[in-house]
Amino acid sequence: MHLRSRRKSIAFFIAFGACLVAIAIALNVGWILLNWRQVALMVFGIIFFTAIIIGIVLNTIFLVSEIRRNEKHDGFINAVTHELKTPIASIRLYLETLQTRDVDETRRKEFYSVMLTDTDRLLHTVEQVLQAGRTGQRRRRIERSVIDLGAVVQECIQTIQTQLNQSGGTIQYSERFDNGSRPLVVGDRDELRVAVSNLVDNAVKYSQETPRVSVEIATLDEKRLAVRVTDKGIGIPREQLKRIFKRFYRIRMRVMSEVKGSGLGLFIVRSVVARHGGRVFAESGGEGTGSTFTIVLPKASV
Repeated sequence: MHLRSRRKSIAFFIAFGACLVAIAIALNVGWILLNWRQVALMVFGIIFFTAIIIGIVLNTIFLVSEIRRNEKHDGFINAVTHELKTPIASIRLYLETLQTRDVDETRRKEFYSVMLTDTDRLLHTVEQVLQAGRTGQRRRRIERSVIDLGAVVQECIQTIQTQLNQSGGTIQYSERFDNGSRPLVVGDRDELRVAVSNLVDNAVKYSQETPRVSVEIATLDEKRLAVRVTDKGIGIPREQLKRIFKRFYRIRMRVMSEVKGSGLGLFIVRSVVARHGGRVFAESGGEGTGSTFTIVLPKASV
């Protein structure tokens, strides 16, 4: 008897609740039917107001992004202009000196050496801009072949070390492989040379005092190789480690104003490595702690 009365009570309250819901729905539907014009205006008003707000927000985001992009472009143009103008002015000055004055053979050779250095700097800047333009062409095909990555890295180091000998500094190179194997990868030799050269050149350029750079190639596992470039330079703030590979981006630090650059080097590195099926990342403890850049590439299956 107690169970039956309990079930009746439950059924009553369920029925009572259902009636209340039905009455509430009927009242709301009735109110809408009686005031459908006001309801329609309110709904359309909400929709249009929401659309206007969304449009304003999207437009503001677009304008802010365009302003930032224009600022980056302006910074890039200023940097490239400086990188082009400085060596040209230097070369012109030495040529005018050689033309208007009698210079002994020792000074003449010194002038030639400086002009060649300025020419290399000028050529490097032009190559950076051209390479950045080529990396933007996603459909561009690259010439693939089996490459000894160690030979490419040593070639880059030798070129930069020759330039570095004029001002002091060292670049140490090491290899760590299993069973005497060579670091073979499949890719475009010229593009990989540009990528490695950019990392080593940056390590030298952003060292505050006498550059001390180490470059290592090592086997990560059966399928991957790693190239690590480590310096003891200005370092990178941790919150900027992922942004530095964007086009035109330069590290926001006070010391950066003393070092000129186009903001294209690391963008080129990332683009080249991505086209070769690898990845690149940076590590640093912060300002003044130096940094390590690592390129990871798949091994060639031979």
